[in-house]
Amino acid sequence: MRILVVGAGATGGYFGGRLLQAGQDVTFLVRPKRAAELASTGLVIKSPHGELTLRNPPTVQATGLKQTFDLVLLSCKAFDLEGAITSFAPAAGPRTATLPLLNGMRHLEMLDATFDRERVLGGLCSLAVTLNEKREVVHLAPMQSLRFGERNGGTSERVRVIAEAFAGASCGAQASETIIQDMWEKWVFLATLAGTTCMMRASIGQIVAAPGGHDFILAVLAEVAALASAAGHAPREDFLSSASAMLTAKGSPLTASMFRDIEAGARVEADHIIGDLITRAEAAKLPIPKLRTIYTHLKAYENQRE
Repeated sequence: MRILVVGAGATGGYFGGRLLQAGQDVTFLVRPKRAAELASTGLVIKSPHGELTLRNPPTVQATGLKQTFDLVLLSCKAFDLEGAITSFAPAAGPRTATLPLLNGMRHLEMLDATFDRERVLGGLCSLAVTLNEKREVVHLAPMQSLRFGERNGGTSERVRVIAEAFAGASCGAQASETIIQDMWEKWVFLATLAGTTCMMRASIGQIVAAPGGHDFILAVLAEVAALASAAGHAPREDFLSSASAMLTAKGSPLTASMFRDIEAGARVEADHIIGDLITRAEAAKLPIPKLRTIYTHLKAYENQRE
Protein backbone atom coordinates (compact mmCIF):
# COMPACT_ATOMS: atom_id res chain seq x y z
CA MET A 1 0.00 0.00 0.00
CA ARG A 2 1.35 3.39 -1.06
CA ILE A 3 0.59 6.01 1.61
CA LEU A 4 0.82 9.78 1.20
CA VAL A 5 0.97 11.71 4.46
CA VAL A 6 -0.02 15.33 3.90
CA GLY A 7 2.46 17.33 5.94
CA ALA A 8 5.17 16.23 8.34
CA GLY A 9 4.22 18.41 11.27
CA ALA A 10 3.33 17.13 14.71
CA THR A 11 0.46 14.74 13.96
CA GLY A 12 1.39 13.78 10.41
CA GLY A 13 5.03 13.41 11.37
CA TYR A 14 4.18 11.14 14.28
CA PHE A 15 1.80 8.74 12.55
CA GLY A 16 3.72 8.83 9.27
CA GLY A 17 6.95 8.22 11.11
CA ARG A 18 5.53 5.22 12.96
CA LEU A 19 4.26 3.78 9.67
CA LEU A 20 7.65 4.30 8.06
CA GLN A 21 9.36 2.72 11.05
CA ALA A 22 7.10 -0.33 10.54
CA GLY A 23 8.31 -0.68 6.95
CA GLN A 24 5.32 0.82 5.17
CA ASP A 25 5.63 2.66 1.84
CA VAL A 26 5.19 6.23 3.09
CA THR A 27 5.84 9.56 1.38
CA PHE A 28 5.40 12.94 3.06
CA LEU A 29 3.87 15.76 1.04
CA VAL A 30 5.67 18.85 2.37
CA ARG A 31 6.56 22.43 1.53
CA PRO A 32 10.14 23.29 0.48
CA LYS A 33 11.19 24.51 3.95
CA ARG A 34 10.06 21.32 5.69
CA ALA A 35 11.64 19.20 2.94
CA ALA A 36 14.98 20.90 3.63
CA GLU A 37 14.63 20.33 7.38
CA LEU A 38 13.92 16.63 6.92
CA ALA A 39 16.79 16.23 4.48
CA SER A 40 19.16 17.89 6.94
CA THR A 41 18.20 16.41 10.32
CA GLY A 42 15.74 13.66 9.46
CA LEU A 43 12.34 13.10 11.05
CA VAL A 44 12.92 13.02 14.80
CA ILE A 45 10.26 11.71 17.18
CA LYS A 46 10.61 11.99 20.96
CA SER A 47 7.96 9.89 22.66
CA PRO A 48 7.25 7.84 25.79
CA HIS A 49 6.71 4.99 23.33
CA GLY A 50 10.26 5.18 22.03
CA GLU A 51 12.40 7.79 20.33
CA LEU A 52 13.04 7.57 16.62
CA THR A 53 15.17 9.30 14.00
CA LEU A 54 14.39 8.58 10.35
CA ARG A 55 17.14 9.83 8.07
CA ASN A 56 16.03 11.28 4.73
CA PRO A 57 12.38 10.22 4.92
CA PRO A 58 10.74 10.14 1.46
CA THR A 59 9.23 13.52 0.62
CA VAL A 60 7.51 15.12 -2.34
CA GLN A 61 6.28 18.63 -3.05
CA ALA A 62 2.94 19.43 -4.63
CA THR A 63 4.50 20.26 -8.00
CA GLY A 64 6.19 16.87 -8.02
CA LEU A 65 3.11 14.70 -7.56
CA LYS A 66 2.94 12.52 -10.65
CA GLN A 67 1.37 9.28 -9.37
CA THR A 68 -1.67 8.35 -7.31
CA PHE A 69 -1.57 6.73 -3.88
CA ASP A 70 -3.72 4.08 -2.22
CA LEU A 71 -4.21 6.09 0.97
CA VAL A 72 -3.94 9.78 1.80
CA LEU A 73 -3.52 10.53 5.50
CA LEU A 74 -4.67 14.09 6.15
CA SER A 75 -4.03 15.82 9.48
CA CYS A 76 -3.87 19.55 8.75
CA LYS A 77 -5.60 22.32 10.69
CA ALA A 78 -9.09 23.15 9.48
CA PHE A 79 -8.07 26.61 8.27
CA ASP A 80 -5.43 24.99 6.03
CA LEU A 81 -7.81 22.41 4.54
CA GLU A 82 -8.59 24.17 1.27
CA GLY A 83 -4.91 24.57 0.44
CA ALA A 84 -4.18 20.99 1.49
CA ILE A 85 -6.90 19.64 -0.81
CA THR A 86 -5.42 21.56 -3.73
CA SER A 87 -1.95 20.23 -2.97
CA PHE A 88 -2.77 16.52 -2.77
CA ALA A 89 -5.64 16.32 -5.27
CA PRO A 90 -3.34 15.11 -8.11
CA ALA A 91 -2.37 12.13 -5.93
CA ALA A 92 -5.98 11.03 -5.34
CA GLY A 93 -7.12 8.63 -8.02
CA PRO A 94 -10.52 6.94 -8.35
CA ARG A 95 -9.46 4.16 -5.94
CA THR A 96 -7.60 6.37 -3.45
CA ALA A 97 -9.01 6.46 0.09
CA THR A 98 -8.62 9.74 1.95
CA LEU A 99 -8.42 9.45 5.73
CA PRO A 100 -8.85 12.84 7.44
CA LEU A 101 -7.92 13.24 11.10
CA LEU A 102 -9.41 16.71 11.54
CA ASN A 103 -11.75 17.60 14.38
CA GLY A 104 -15.46 18.23 14.00
CA MET A 105 -17.46 17.37 10.88
CA ARG A 106 -17.39 20.29 8.47
CA HIS A 107 -14.24 19.08 6.72
CA LEU A 108 -16.12 16.02 5.44
CA GLU A 109 -18.39 18.25 3.37
CA MET A 110 -15.39 19.97 1.75
CA LEU A 111 -13.67 16.67 0.99
CA ASP A 112 -16.87 15.09 -0.36
CA ALA A 113 -17.34 18.01 -2.74
CA THR A 114 -13.91 17.40 -4.25
CA PHE A 115 -13.44 13.63 -4.14
CA ASP A 116 -16.96 12.14 -3.83
CA ARG A 117 -18.26 10.81 -0.55
CA GLU A 118 -17.39 7.14 -1.07
CA ARG A 119 -13.70 7.99 -1.39
CA VAL A 120 -13.53 9.74 2.01
CA LEU A 121 -13.31 7.69 5.19
CA GLY A 122 -14.15 8.82 8.69
CA GLY A 123 -11.27 9.20 11.09
CA LEU A 124 -10.04 10.73 14.32
CA CYS A 125 -7.01 10.65 16.53
CA SER A 126 -6.18 11.41 20.14
CA LEU A 127 -2.59 12.51 20.40
CA ALA A 128 -0.84 15.30 22.29
CA VAL A 129 2.12 16.25 20.09
CA THR A 130 3.95 19.40 19.08
CA LEU A 131 7.00 20.53 17.13
CA ASN A 132 9.75 21.95 19.34
CA GLU A 133 12.25 24.67 18.43
CA LYS A 134 14.41 22.04 16.72
CA ARG A 135 11.42 20.99 14.59
CA GLU A 136 11.35 17.60 16.29
CA VAL A 137 8.03 15.84 16.90
CA VAL A 138 7.53 15.76 20.67
CA HIS A 139 4.91 13.42 22.14
CA LEU A 140 3.67 15.16 25.29
CA ALA A 141 1.78 12.27 26.91
CA PRO A 142 1.60 8.47 26.58
CA MET A 143 -1.93 8.59 25.12
CA GLN A 144 -2.04 7.70 21.42
CA SER A 145 -4.94 6.45 19.32
CA LEU A 146 -6.17 6.63 15.75
CA ARG A 147 -9.51 5.29 14.54
CA PHE A 148 -10.86 5.02 11.03
CA GLY A 149 -13.73 3.36 9.20
CA GLU A 150 -16.49 3.48 6.63
CA ARG A 151 -18.86 6.33 7.28
CA ASN A 152 -21.90 4.14 6.58
CA GLY A 153 -20.79 1.74 9.30
CA GLY A 154 -19.59 -1.82 9.13
CA THR A 155 -16.30 -2.75 7.55
CA SER A 156 -14.83 -3.19 4.07
CA GLU A 157 -11.87 -4.68 2.28
CA ARG A 158 -10.07 -1.33 2.06
CA VAL A 159 -10.49 -0.76 5.79
CA ARG A 160 -9.05 -4.21 6.47
CA VAL A 161 -6.06 -3.42 4.23
CA ILE A 162 -5.47 -0.11 6.00
CA ALA A 163 -5.72 -1.85 9.38
CA GLU A 164 -3.06 -4.32 8.28
CA ALA A 165 -0.77 -1.44 7.28
CA PHE A 166 -1.15 0.14 10.70
CA ALA A 167 -0.87 -3.15 12.59
CA GLY A 168 2.90 -3.00 13.02
CA ALA A 169 3.13 0.73 13.57
CA SER A 170 2.50 0.65 17.35
CA CYS A 171 0.56 3.92 17.35
CA GLY A 172 -2.80 2.82 18.74
CA ALA A 173 -4.53 2.60 15.35
CA GLN A 174 -7.65 0.51 14.93
CA ALA A 175 -10.60 0.17 12.59
CA SER A 176 -14.05 1.18 13.82
CA GLU A 177 -17.49 0.10 12.63
CA THR A 178 -19.05 3.17 14.29
CA ILE A 179 -16.66 5.88 13.15
CA ILE A 180 -19.20 8.71 12.80
CA GLN A 181 -20.47 8.08 16.33
CA ASP A 182 -16.85 8.06 17.47
CA MET A 183 -16.18 11.36 15.69
CA TRP A 184 -19.23 13.01 17.26
CA GLU A 185 -18.19 11.88 20.72
CA LYS A 186 -14.69 13.23 20.24
CA TRP A 187 -16.22 16.52 19.05
CA VAL A 188 -18.38 16.66 22.19
CA PHE A 189 -15.32 16.14 24.39
CA LEU A 190 -13.02 18.47 22.45
CA ALA A 191 -15.51 21.33 22.16
CA THR A 192 -16.03 21.18 25.92
CA LEU A 193 -12.33 20.96 26.71
CA ALA A 194 -11.23 23.60 24.21
CA GLY A 195 -14.13 25.90 24.91
CA THR A 196 -13.71 25.94 28.68
CA THR A 197 -9.91 26.03 28.90
CA CYS A 198 -9.63 28.71 26.21
CA MET A 199 -12.32 30.91 27.71
CA MET A 200 -10.95 30.62 31.23
CA ARG A 201 -7.28 30.59 30.15
CA ALA A 202 -6.72 27.78 32.61
CA SER A 203 -6.37 24.03 32.95
CA ILE A 204 -9.27 21.78 33.92
CA GLY A 205 -7.97 21.50 37.47
CA GLN A 206 -7.71 25.27 37.82
CA ILE A 207 -11.24 25.78 36.47
CA VAL A 208 -12.70 23.12 38.76
CA ALA A 209 -11.04 24.79 41.76
CA ALA A 210 -12.71 28.12 40.93
CA PRO A 211 -16.22 28.97 42.24
CA GLY A 212 -18.77 27.63 39.74
CA GLY A 213 -16.08 26.07 37.55
CA HIS A 214 -17.23 22.47 37.96
CA ASP A 215 -20.83 23.33 37.06
CA PHE A 216 -19.75 25.51 34.13
CA ILE A 217 -17.81 22.68 32.52
CA LEU A 218 -20.69 20.24 32.90
CA ALA A 219 -23.13 22.80 31.49
CA VAL A 220 -20.98 23.22 28.37
CA LEU A 221 -20.74 19.43 28.04
CA ALA A 222 -24.54 19.17 28.28
CA GLU A 223 -25.02 21.76 25.52
CA VAL A 224 -22.70 19.97 23.10
CA ALA A 225 -24.12 16.55 23.97
CA ALA A 226 -27.62 17.85 23.20
CA LEU A 227 -26.40 18.97 19.77
CA ALA A 228 -24.95 15.52 19.10
CA SER A 229 -28.27 13.97 20.10
CA ALA A 230 -30.15 16.29 17.77
CA ALA A 231 -27.87 15.15 14.95
CA GLY A 232 -28.78 11.52 15.64
CA HIS A 233 -25.57 10.66 17.49
CA ALA A 234 -26.45 10.83 21.17
CA PRO A 235 -23.31 10.21 23.21
CA ARG A 236 -23.15 6.76 24.77
CA GLU A 237 -23.46 6.50 28.53
CA ASP A 238 -19.97 5.08 29.05
CA PHE A 239 -18.51 7.95 27.02
CA LEU A 240 -20.41 10.60 28.99
CA SER A 241 -19.34 9.06 32.28
CA SER A 242 -15.69 8.96 31.25
CA ALA A 243 -15.77 12.44 29.70
CA SER A 244 -17.43 13.98 32.75
CA ALA A 245 -14.81 12.44 35.03
CA MET A 246 -11.88 13.66 32.91
CA LEU A 247 -13.33 17.13 32.46
CA THR A 248 -13.94 17.69 36.18
CA ALA A 249 -10.91 15.95 37.71
CA LYS A 250 -9.46 17.94 40.60
CA GLY A 251 -5.90 19.08 40.00
CA SER A 252 -5.94 17.98 36.36
CA PRO A 253 -3.36 19.77 34.16
CA LEU A 254 -5.44 18.95 31.07
CA THR A 255 -5.82 21.67 28.44
CA ALA A 256 -6.67 21.66 24.75
CA SER A 257 -4.23 22.29 21.90
CA MET A 258 -6.38 25.31 21.03
CA PHE A 259 -5.54 26.73 24.47
CA ARG A 260 -1.84 26.23 23.75
CA ASP A 261 -2.30 27.91 20.36
CA ILE A 262 -3.85 30.95 22.04
CA GLU A 263 -0.98 31.14 24.51
CA ALA A 264 1.41 31.12 21.54
CA GLY A 265 -0.60 33.77 19.68
CA ALA A 266 -1.33 31.33 16.87
CA ARG A 267 -4.40 30.77 14.69
CA VAL A 268 -7.23 28.71 16.17
CA GLU A 269 -10.03 26.55 14.76
CA ALA A 270 -12.82 28.62 16.30
CA ASP A 271 -15.20 28.25 13.38
CA HIS A 272 -14.60 24.56 12.82
CA ILE A 273 -14.79 23.42 16.46
CA ILE A 274 -17.30 25.86 18.00
CA GLY A 275 -18.80 27.94 15.18
CA ASP A 276 -20.12 24.91 13.32
CA LEU A 277 -21.86 23.74 16.49
CA ILE A 278 -23.60 27.09 16.74
CA THR A 279 -24.77 26.81 13.12
CA ARG A 280 -26.19 23.37 13.88
CA ALA A 281 -27.84 24.63 17.07
CA GLU A 282 -29.60 27.38 15.13
CA ALA A 283 -30.92 24.84 12.63
CA ALA A 284 -32.12 22.59 15.46
CA LYS A 285 -33.44 25.56 17.49
CA LEU A 286 -31.46 24.52 20.56
CA PRO A 287 -30.42 27.08 23.22
CA ILE A 288 -26.66 27.11 23.74
CA PRO A 289 -25.86 30.25 25.75
CA LYS A 290 -22.49 29.07 27.04
CA LEU A 291 -21.24 27.94 23.64
CA ARG A 292 -22.24 31.32 22.21
CA THR A 293 -20.22 33.10 24.89
CA ILE A 294 -17.23 30.85 24.20
CA TYR A 295 -17.49 31.55 20.47
CA THR A 296 -17.62 35.31 21.06
CA HIS A 297 -14.50 34.99 23.20
CA LEU A 298 -12.63 33.06 20.48
CA LYS A 299 -13.66 35.47 17.73
CA ALA A 300 -12.56 38.42 19.89
CA TYR A 301 -9.18 36.69 20.24
CA GLU A 302 -8.99 36.33 16.45
CA ASN A 303 -9.83 40.02 16.00
CA GLN A 304 -7.18 40.97 18.54
CA ARG A 305 -4.62 38.76 16.84
CA GLU A 306 -5.33 40.30 13.44
